[in-house]
Amino acid sequence: MAYRNELGKAGEKAAVEYLKASGYRILQTNFRCKLGEIDVIGMDGQYIAFVEVKTRTNSHYGFPAESINLKKQKTMIKVAQTYMAFKKLFNTNFRFDVVEVMMDNKGGSKRIDIKLLKNAFQGVTL
Repeated sequence: MAYRNELGKAGEKAAVEYLKASGYRILQTNFRCKLGEIDVIGMDGQYIAFVEVKTRTNSHYGFPAESINLKKQKTMIKVAQTYMAFKKLFNTNFRFDVVEVMMDNKGGSKRIDIKLLKNAFQGVTL
């Protein structure tokens, strides 16, 4: 389990660096509430992007984004609603992005590929 946690943290760090280099302004990382967590929240132009980061060492069980099932999407939507209400962000453009990070399998310290999927799934109007 410790290896998976380290891999996930390394992937999130790589994702934040990638998002910054892509023009995102990072508002918060690891936003948690009683409903769940969102890995990264950032501004991309006029949009608040709620970003899920998925890190893998290979694609034997599919690509990272494929693991974001309907249950996870619903959880992200509810957590995003909580964030928007907490910050009083009404009538704000938002979307749900995914960052796929593929790392080497020797400790997960070396990124080998990263892919940003903007508007990866649709949420309800917040």
